[in-house]
Amino acid sequence: MNVSTMIDPTEAVVEPRPETIEGLDNWRTRPTKQQPPWPDQAAADAVSEHLLRVPPLVFAGEVDQLRNQLATVARGEAFVLQGGDCAETFAGATADQIRNRVKTILQMAVVLTYGASLPVVKMGRMAGQFAKPRSSDEETRDGVTLPAYRGDMVNGYEFTEESRTPNPERMLEGYHTAASTLNLIRAFTQGGFADLRMVHSWNRGFAENPANRRYEGLAREIDRAVKFMEAAGANFDELKRVDFFASHEGLLMEYERAMTRIDSRTGLPYDTSAHFLWIGERTRDLDGAHVDFFSRVQNPIGVKLGPSTTVDDMNRLIDILDPDRVPGRLTFITRMGAGTIRDALPPLLDAAQRSEATPIWITDPMHGNGITTQTGFKTRRFDDVVDEVKGFFEAHREVGSHPGGLHVELTGDDVTECMGGTQRIDELGLETRYESLCDPRLNHQQSLELSFLVAEELAVTAS
Repeated sequence: MNVSTMIDPTEAVVEPRPETIEGLDNWRTRPTKQQPPWPDQAAADAVSEHLLRVPPLVFAGEVDQLRNQLATVARGEAFVLQGGDCAETFAGATADQIRNRVKTILQMAVVLTYGASLPVVKMGRMAGQFAKPRSSDEETRDGVTLPAYRGDMVNGYEFTEESRTPNPERMLEGYHTAASTLNLIRAFTQGGFADLRMVHSWNRGFAENPANRRYEGLAREIDRAVKFMEAAGANFDELKRVDFFASHEGLLMEYERAMTRIDSRTGLPYDTSAHFLWIGERTRDLDGAHVDFFSRVQNPIGVKLGPSTTVDDMNRLIDILDPDRVPGRLTFITRMGAGTIRDALPPLLDAAQRSEATPIWITDPMHGNGITTQTGFKTRRFDDVVDEVKGFFEAHREVGSHPGGLHVELTGDDVTECMGGTQRIDELGLETRYESLCDPRLNHQQSLELSFLVAEELAVTAS
């Protein structure tokens, strides 16, 4: 959560009032995609009722703070970094793995802050990314067909009937795992772990590696800037703590609805499962349940846009999700593919500029560049990821709009899931340490390398 903020008990949230429930539940009358077929609906309803009574994971005041920070991005005065696991797992919510993800995002943010000469809003795909959309409802192995794995909040990855049967009790475990993850993030981002000088020293070590020498010059520039700040008497006590917000795809509708509360200050609904939620490419139907529900909550909302998105699609999403044209309310997360983005994105940017809307534009260079190797590994080429990022910046320079941020699937561990980078991971190398249960992630070194490359693009844009 935004862990720099002490919660004022007067800003707590309360149970939904009866007169607000009807609108929040309108989604139930709409087509609803990517939901698990619970074998016992009564059990699922009981879990939802329980979740309606648990404390919120985040608070309305924190959500408002994020929306205010995102408004500065919409005005071209800040940049967003959003990163974390493709699919969090309950087993992976360990102190070491959470620390490593937070460390990686903090390291990337320092580099991007310098490259952009702008503040960086930091959001983790953390503390809630437990449900995943799938291209097929079922998976077949050796003639056996079972339900597809939909994330730990729905079912297990192990290929057995017991594991793959959707279990609503997992929503409760997801809630408690998210709560413990947020507590640990609070400790890391408020207890000195985020000290600018320490984070920069980690980056300096990365740049001094002979494989990363091309980034040594930028690291030295940042080093001089930090030393200048020290000499000028900057208060580094204020730079030991950072705002860090939680985000995930708002996919599992029963969970998101159950975690929605009415803010006692304003009487408005907030989804307290995360500060920021996004609607996926597979669930952004204009008449669908997800768009309807998230149009009614006060959280900042993202929408994934693929290469087939039309200007009309975009405009109608704006009208539904941001009818009052509030800066910071709506973010478009583009996932176009390296070979498509230079043609598909400019018309959308141009149309948005000609409207009264101010959506934030973030690039997701991961999901449009997936491939499967002959040995069966789902992977991405680092060069394709970088090329899509470059195409994103080129499109914004062409139109004259603000490139608002970067959204990446990453881990702080030394996995081998994406090919390329200075580590030169090849197809055979994928077998060394491939750990993702869904999509491949950039490892720690690849994530830092990408941040230095993005900083170069930001510097060009700013010049």
